[in-house]
Amino acid sequence: MTPANPPLTADFPPADAQPLDDAHAKATPGEIAVGVVIGRTSENFDFFVYGIASAMVFPSVFFPFADALNGTLYAFTVFAMAFIARPLGTVAFMEIQRRWGIRTKLTLALFLLGTCTAGIAFLPGFDTLGMASVVLLALLRIGQGVALGGSWDGLPSLLALSTPKDRRGWYAMLGQLGAPLGFIIAASLFAYLYAVLPSQDFFDWGWRYPFLAAFMINVVALFARLRLVVTEEFAHQFTEYELQPAPVRDLFRDKGRDVVIGAFAMLASYALFHIVTIFPISWILLFSDRSASEFLMVQVLGAFLAAGGIVVSGLIADRIGRPRTLAVMAAVIAMFSGFAPTLLEGGVAEENTFVLVGFVLLGLSYGQAAGAVTANLGPTYRYTGAALTSDLAWLIGAAFAPLVALGLCANFGLAYLGAYLLSGALCTLAALGLSRMLNVRN
Repeated sequence: MTPANPPLTADFPPADAQPLDDAHAKATPGEIAVGVVIGRTSENFDFFVYGIASAMVFPSVFFPFADALNGTLYAFTVFAMAFIARPLGTVAFMEIQRRWGIRTKLTLALFLLGTCTAGIAFLPGFDTLGMASVVLLALLRIGQGVALGGSWDGLPSLLALSTPKDRRGWYAMLGQLGAPLGFIIAASLFAYLYAVLPSQDFFDWGWRYPFLAAFMINVVALFARLRLVVTEEFAHQFTEYELQPAPVRDLFRDKGRDVVIGAFAMLASYALFHIVTIFPISWILLFSDRSASEFLMVQVLGAFLAAGGIVVSGLIADRIGRPRTLAVMAAVIAMFSGFAPTLLEGGVAEENTFVLVGFVLLGLSYGQAAGAVTANLGPTYRYTGAALTSDLAWLIGAAFAPLVALGLCANFGLAYLGAYLLSGALCTLAALGLSRMLNVRN
């Protein structure tokens, strides 16, 4: 078993770590935040490129044998596969890091992510390869999930630990800004291509450009993140805060309850995440005559509002605490769930209101979702535990959200959209209450 706090040896810090002068002997929270924002923005751009394509493109390109609704449901099924594979990628790449270091781990993970993303860009559709194209799409999507699990760099945990306690809400929200930034870039690119290209050109080759852009952004992000994490200052801080991989079996034996509670504490924001981003694109395309480009630009405006909400969440959390901020926002999302179906089945103004209000609530809740209740993991398990807690939250809260929401709403009515959001909010409130009760007992 690898010790939780390994001694500094010739191999640690890494041999290629770059020594800095005494004035920069310790990485500042601002420097760490840069790495967090870069990493999360690149990952989310890749994530949203695939998600938007699942709603707009893949039903026609890879599932033309099904009607529009079922083709979209099939595409969302493949979309969910990455979230199933993500915890497996985390476990596998944690072992790689334990054996060969974080530089090797990040390089392999982002190389795999880039390869799978570029592979999708060049993948022939069903008309060329038949069912083989569907199988290859699924395999590449699973590869993306494994790679995203492996790309965990621990910088969010390092950021949380290296900041003053009364400013942790502010710094915690910085990494979350990667989600709206990634969505803004991805949605804007799709909206532009869909608007300027003839329909045939868009579905033949235009949709492939965002995947190529995602590949190039991942390459740039890889070098930017490596430049941070392999320096001597970061290596020493990772050791100082015991941010090293721990055996997963030991994690779940000793802290499994805390991992599960932490995952459920994020459900309100994670369920809302896909309900305002991916799901409504499919709903508008299937059951409305609105322009997809126009609707995407409304969502882009919403993403800017979400970014503002994330910033505000940091200010609020530093005043009332991160768990309390999550609880308040879960209650507000529960109230929003009662109005959401009515708004989405209304006219253009009501649909826009659903999107914009939903994005604001997403920003306020998602801004503090990551790691708000994982303090109980302790030093030994905080690195591995934070990664797997996030993976499980994505899996149970967001992976199947577009699939379940579209399937239920198309067959039984939009009331089920509200039920889905309400269930996520109630899970968050229950998890936060349980966490608080256990903390009092301890």
